[in-house]
This record gives sequence, structure tokens and C-alpha cells, in this order.
Amino acid sequence: MIGWLYDFAGRRVEKGELGARRHELVAGLEGAVLEVGAGTGLNLPHYERATRVVAVEPDPGMAGRLRKRAPEASVPVEIVAGKAESLPFEDGTYDTVVATFVLCSVEDPQTALAEIHRVLRPGGGLVLLEHVRGRGRLARWQDRFTPLHRKVAGNCHLNRATKDEVAAAGFDVTDLRDVRIPGSHPLVRSGLQGVAIRTSS
Repeated sequence: MIGWLYDFAGRRVEKGELGARRHELVAGLEGAVLEVGAGTGLNLPHYERATRVVAVEPDPGMAGRLRKRAPEASVPVEIVAGKAESLPFEDGTYDTVVATFVLCSVEDPQTALAEIHRVLRPGGGLVLLEHVRGRGRLARWQDRFTPLHRKVAGNCHLNRATKDEVAAAGFDVTDLRDVRIPGSHPLVRSGLQGVAIRTSS
């Protein structure tokens, strides 16, 4: 996806409720933080207490804007080219992993979540803000439109059951809650937000 277009499309909502959501999720994070699929770096200005943030992004168009935004962060930021399905880090490296609007577009969510589980220390948190499969009629429309949406929106799936996938990967999902994604069209309005805890297994 073209980085400038992504930023342009979300500029209004990022200044309002969605930006506030990002701040709520990451401002208080401490220690070593890994952000997977960091995109154009919209979370970076919201980190306040982390010892360091390592931002992984595979798309060159996104990564170019990510590098430009990194100086806006008040914490040290390192940018790494890579995919969530194959993270170049040792086991248990990070206190927290952040994933915002990325698990919808990874090629293999279970492999990505297994990698996230691996690089987190036991008891570490996976901080999530994702759009997910809805219920009833909405879910059926998401199923119908996902093949087209993947082609025009960087492999973004409208219909992933992300909470179930996170639980299956060995996380405690008790604190994940259903939310409405602000400023979005109806097919991406169903959301999931919160922190899933890595179990020791």
C-alpha cells in the first residue's frame, strides 16, 4: 500500500478518537517493545515510557514514511525490515509486542502469532487494536467482499476471527474486548482491543 495514501485517508480520525486509542494503548508501555507491521509509524508519537521500540515493517512504501516519523518519538526507535511470520529476534526478547491493524493483512496469522509468542517473555503482553469479523449479516458481507478487498487493500482480510487465533496461539485473551473502530466504513467497523498475555507454555 502507498504510505502517503494510507496517512492521507486516516488523517482526520488519527487526530481524534483513533489517535486517542493509540495513545491509550501504548503511552504507558515500559521496557523493550516490539511493534510488528508498524506501517507509517502512527503509533510512534504516542510512546512515552518504553526503554526502546523496535518497529518491524516489510513494505518499503510504508517503511519510508516510518523512518521520517521516527524522530517524532520521545523514546529510542529502531526500524527493521521484516515480516511478522519470521521475526529476526531471540526467544523472550521483548516485554511487549504491539500489533495495530496488522493481523488482518499478514499472510499466515497463526505463524505470525507463534513468532510473537516466541519473542515475548513469559507473562509479556500482546497489545492489540484490530478490525475483525463481525456477526450475522455483517459477517456474511465481509466474507463476500474479502477476496476483492485483499486485492485493493494490501492483503487486508475483512473477516478474520482474530480473538480465536490469538487464543489458539497460547495467549490469555480475557482482557480483549469488542470495540467499534472509529472513522471506518461498515465492513471494518467491528474491532478488537486490549492486551493478551503470553502464557508460559
